[in-house]
Amino acid sequence: MAVVIAILNEIQTYSTFILKPWWNMCVATIAIFVAVIFGQFKAGLARPYDAVKAVLNMHTLLGWSLSGIIAAITAWRYVLRTRNSEKLSIHYIVAGLFLTLIVGLQVYLGDELVWVYGLHTVPVVEALKNGILR
Repeated sequence: MAVVIAILNEIQTYSTFILKPWWNMCVATIAIFVAVIFGQFKAGLARPYDAVKAVLNMHTLLGWSLSGIIAAITAWRYVLRTRNSEKLSIHYIVAGLFLTLIVGLQVYLGDELVWVYGLHTVPVVEALKNGILR
């Protein structure tokens, strides 16, 4: 959302949109850290079988990477905001679009864990307990 608002602000300056991307990124930075920490607890409770381990490891790595990437982009946005709050660098907007793609990949991997591999679902947990899946 912050990227969309930033692009709209670049196309036509809306005075009410100037600070919204900054606050969106601040909230996103805090939210991603909370989500990753809870995700780590949830992954720790799971008993992943062999077929799911690669996707789970990629999802975990990407989650922690996103924490750092979003924090860095938020810090970059703060610097841009202090220099000139009404103008953004095209590089920042491209980085925001790239970040959007990474978040999309993270969501896809999380969905794959649940919908394809059934991680944390009752039938898979029961199959693991009964030794059907390893």
